[in-house]
Amino acid sequence: MKLFAPFSKPPRRGLLAGLLALGAASLAPLAQATQLPTQNLSQMIAKADIIVSGEVTSVKDGIQDGVPYTEVTLKVTGSAKQDLALKSSYTFRQFGLLKARKMDDGRYLLPAKIEGMPSWRVGERVMTFMNKPASRTGLSTPVGLTQGKLTINAGKAANSFNNVGLFEGVQVSTRDLLRAPETSMLSTTSGPVDVNVLQGLVSRAVKNNWIGTGEMR
Repeated sequence: MKLFAPFSKPPRRGLLAGLLALGAASLAPLAQATQLPTQNLSQMIAKADIIVSGEVTSVKDGIQDGVPYTEVTLKVTGSAKQDLALKSSYTFRQFGLLKARKMDDGRYLLPAKIEGMPSWRVGERVMTFMNKPASRTGLSTPVGLTQGKLTINAGKAANSFNNVGLFEGVQVSTRDLLRAPETSMLSTTSGPVDVNVLQGLVSRAVKNNWIGTGEMR
């Protein structure tokens, strides 16, 4: 992970310490990024601290305590696991910069190229399964990195892998719990899915604690 321009002087210890201060909670998903183990819907529901749908209204970057971040703000249209008011703002920060940034001493901090880290753009509509922010840095990422960020277009939702693996191995113990469109959705192996069907299933799974009771796994 190359952070500094090759012509720059060696980084100050303080800045290196700041980068190292990402902490285990932040570094764990980054260390796994090159392998991107598949996360299916049940796993993402279980691991997510909050599940948010909304429109991206702001994307900006910065450096705090030596740690480079990209800050994303959504205008909320729905949420699960935590109650967020409709049209309220939800903001999180993930590791890395959008573009090279000149430091006070003339050196440049470059964007880190991390495989699987999602990108965001103003105006896109998304549904994202967010990990709990790291205790030391406050940084967070979607569960499974880009797997946990689904972009919504024309009423359909898909992640950057075209939903491959999203429903693989997902089991619901009692089929009576599922509505017909949900059963059909869970049988798909790839391709965009109806966002209302997906959100409805996730909402009921969270509300009724299907993961915790073993009804969904």
